[in-house]
Amino acid sequence: MEVQSEIKTNSAKAWMLASRPKTLTGAAVPIMVAIALAATQLGHGTFRIVPAVLCLLFAFIMQIDANFINDYFDFIRGNDDDTRLGPRRACSQGWITPQAMKKGLIVTTFIACMTGLPLIWYGGTEMVIVGLLCVAFCFLYTTKLSYIGMGDVLVLVFFGIVPVCCTYYLITTDITWPVFIASIACGLVIDTLLLVNNYRDRKNDMAAGKHTLVTMIGETNTEWLYLACGWIAVGLNIVVLLMLNAHLFTATLPAVYLILHTRTWRKMKEINRGKALNLILGQTARNMFIYGMLTSISLLIL
Repeated sequence: MEVQSEIKTNSAKAWMLASRPKTLTGAAVPIMVAIALAATQLGHGTFRIVPAVLCLLFAFIMQIDANFINDYFDFIRGNDDDTRLGPRRACSQGWITPQAMKKGLIVTTFIACMTGLPLIWYGGTEMVIVGLLCVAFCFLYTTKLSYIGMGDVLVLVFFGIVPVCCTYYLITTDITWPVFIASIACGLVIDTLLLVNNYRDRKNDMAAGKHTLVTMIGETNTEWLYLACGWIAVGLNIVVLLMLNAHLFTATLPAVYLILHTRTWRKMKEINRGKALNLILGQTARNMFIYGMLTSISLLIL
């Protein structure tokens, strides 16, 4: 879609596009699930709303920060050239100058840290370590780890285990096996977004010497892995809900997500390559949000 030629360099609109609002789904879903899990414990303790809000804000700001970091360093490396298949990037399109983007990512990193700092009051000084790890791996993902096939592991950890478990702990001062299992499920669902992104870029990544999981296992295995991530996640989710004594109907409600997930997988296989896979990227983001909503509803009506 050709829109952005009239965008003024370093304008508010340019920064809004650079923040990639659609990607905030990935930041929102684990926090939503954690809050819903914590809400099921209302009868056993006090629900602390302030850390819940701070965790959500921290997740949003860190996602924007990750987008700025990715935009800046991919531009510096020369990865965002005319062969790029994904959505347009701010630096490569001239919407934001590299110098401004560098300052922007520093500012967003600082804001994220300041937003997360009060969580020390609720979780102790250990939260400093968690926050620093989030920031460190945010940079390491784009600059190093995404080139050696570690991206999917980082998604599982930092979009699944860390946000779900830490948010739940900060709200309830507790952690349970159902919460940990739910965090794995959440990470698997969100990893489908990275899988389809790297599936689209597999040819370019191979030419650039970037070793993602997709380039390592091949397109057919990636297609099956994409499908399996959704199905395994829902299976784990059903286990969690049954562990929390949900009724069978409530426990299987998140399985509605599988209808959309499987349809998207079929389209992904049909399209197979090229810019048309950006449609699958959008559908996957939509599916992720629906998964988060269905899971949260299931937990709240236990």
